[in-house]
Amino acid sequence: MTAAVFLAPGFEEVEALTVVDYLRRAGQTVVTVSVPEDGCPVEAIIVEGSHKIPVVADVLLRDFIAQVEKNGEPDLVYFPGGMPGAKNLSDNQYLFQLVIKMERKGKLVAAICAAPAVVLAPAGILSNRKWTCYPGMEKELDKWCGSAVKAEELTENSHYIPNVPFVFDNNVLTGRGPGTAEQFAMKLVELTAGEEIAKQIHHGSCQR
Repeated sequence: MTAAVFLAPGFEEVEALTVVDYLRRAGQTVVTVSVPEDGCPVEAIIVEGSHKIPVVADVLLRDFIAQVEKNGEPDLVYFPGGMPGAKNLSDNQYLFQLVIKMERKGKLVAAICAAPAVVLAPAGILSNRKWTCYPGMEKELDKWCGSAVKAEELTENSHYIPNVPFVFDNNVLTGRGPGTAEQFAMKLVELTAGEEIAKQIHHGSCQR
């Protein structure tokens, strides 16, 4: 199982790195990808999170794109929340096309906190699905999709679920926020490595 975790300036550190940590504990191949701000001509391997914590990514976006062209898409793509991190991811046209392609192929797509509303909704990924996000972001879909009419079209027959750590619907996992990052990450472990590995990691890491 291969997973790509996208880090853009302003990403939520807890959400991003908890998933990376637990997936690697589960033996999955995880690559962290540095995504530049929209319009920035320079790509940097060090990405600063929303709480000013610098993180060294594994690869630049351009190198990730070259890998995908050679080997195909990963099995899982993950978009952490945090602002303006989620907005920077949403503004990237390559990622916009990639997430649509992943969803259509039935591969795993994951997003947490702001990212379900900011990244997935404009790409039409939430349509006909149950989902969750950071409380209040579900009321701003017109802002992220361009207009109220567009938001209604792109999220047709979707159903927002409040007060839950995550929602898994078909091949899309959405999460609520940083405080639910561990539960969200462990669901990804279960989906990618199986229940037995998830139980081992749960016990070995002294989870609640």
